[in-house]
Amino acid sequence: MQVQRWDKVKAWVYGLVAAALVVCAVTIMPRQFTHAATTDATWTKVKQSGVLRVGLSPDYAPYEFHSTAGGKDQIVGFDVTMDKLLAKRLGVKLKLVEMSNDALLSALESGKVDIVVSGITPTAEREKKVDFTDVYFNDPNVVLVQKQDAKKYQFLNDFKGAKIGAQITTIQEDQAKKYLHGATVTSLKKVTDEAAQLSQCKLDGIVVPTTTAKSYELESDKFATAPVKIPGGGGESAIVLPKNSPVLKAKLNLILHKEVIGKPITKWRNAAMKQMVQKESFFHKYAPYFVKGTEYTLALAVIGVTVGFVLGTLLAMMKRSRVWIVKAIANVYIEFVRGTPLLIQVFIVYFGTQIIGLNVSGFVSGAIAMFLNSGAYVAEIIRSGLNAVPVGQGEASRSLGLSGRQTMQLVVLPQALRTILPALGNEFVSVIKEGSVVSVIGVGELTFQTSVVQGASFEAFLPLIVTACIYFVLTFGLTQVLHMGERHYSRERV
Repeated sequence: MQVQRWDKVKAWVYGLVAAALVVCAVTIMPRQFTHAATTDATWTKVKQSGVLRVGLSPDYAPYEFHSTAGGKDQIVGFDVTMDKLLAKRLGVKLKLVEMSNDALLSALESGKVDIVVSGITPTAEREKKVDFTDVYFNDPNVVLVQKQDAKKYQFLNDFKGAKIGAQITTIQEDQAKKYLHGATVTSLKKVTDEAAQLSQCKLDGIVVPTTTAKSYELESDKFATAPVKIPGGGGESAIVLPKNSPVLKAKLNLILHKEVIGKPITKWRNAAMKQMVQKESFFHKYAPYFVKGTEYTLALAVIGVTVGFVLGTLLAMMKRSRVWIVKAIANVYIEFVRGTPLLIQVFIVYFGTQIIGLNVSGFVSGAIAMFLNSGAYVAEIIRSGLNAVPVGQGEASRSLGLSGRQTMQLVVLPQALRTILPALGNEFVSVIKEGSVVSVIGVGELTFQTSVVQGASFEAFLPLIVTACIYFVLTFGLTQVLHMGERHYSRERV
């Protein structure tokens, strides 16, 4: 009897536990799944800020490129038309964030942008780090060649020994290496670089989307599309989102299927292609870009040298300090900065500030990187100038009653400045030229604007000549001013 009663008790206990589990499954668990499905940090941030930040590389016509309308520079293209519609339907403002193509996904992962719309193809490798919407446009890749070579490449094996260009970190690069058997693939940063090398016969062909190939054919009679078919697809474009963005992804997919995919996107593409080939004087149309780029270049140089000079002076003083830790800090900083490329330092500042919660613009990040870099080199220039001042000058000043600070400020530093003026001038000239590095994060300095003009005009060589002339005028003019200063100091010595 006791055994039977014990079995009944166990049955009641098991029944209660099962009932409790059912209640949890019916009540608590659905709430958790619902919460997971409706929680989206990216969409929450976009909704709270009221701004959709879209990352893009506007040197990829007709997807996105710069154009002048009514004397005003603007980013246009059929991707941009879609971006405007997406922001409108989401009820937020649109902000386009420009940068080089190879920095887009890093900007997305670091939070610099909310989404990326730049003709990017979904791949299994990329989906490990980011999410993609449904494909909104299919643009199969083709091989663009010189017109006289159009019939030369009928099959994939015909490319044996050929030199083929493709944009770095793209699906076109992967397909060129995989399917164009026996070809030597050259990876370049911009499509305009590929077209330039193709037009000068440095490349035998370039792998680009069909739309891009058609645009080049409309712009120039030098090019033609080879009849060969590249297998494996690879021309699909989708919007890129941060990982785990289900709500924003669902909203974007709904808009894409209702108002973008099909006739709308095709219509926008055709309109963008017509906008590309509008005939107008090159200098009349693109002069504002070069002017704007020059202004940014000079601003970066002035900030880099001015703040760098102050920082360099401080570091030079620290390096001459008798306090071990102060001297060590200066030595470590100077050696680290001089031992790493400026490009890496720019990326560290740009993405590093975002990681610690500071949303710093590209220009500010570039300026910070420039003066941090310049300060290390200026420190060594100033230190060498201070060491060149005879020790007796300081001893004489101290014997006249001047303090150590007064001696440095009134006697040693002025003499050191005369000695280091040529070296400081060279540093200023170097900073003007090195400013081109910050173009990778979308700062509109002279090199960046050159890329913009190349992408919009399909002229690869002429913008480079114009930019080279501007850089020469800037550096030559500065050099002459510095020579005048040197002659002035020489007369004072006499």
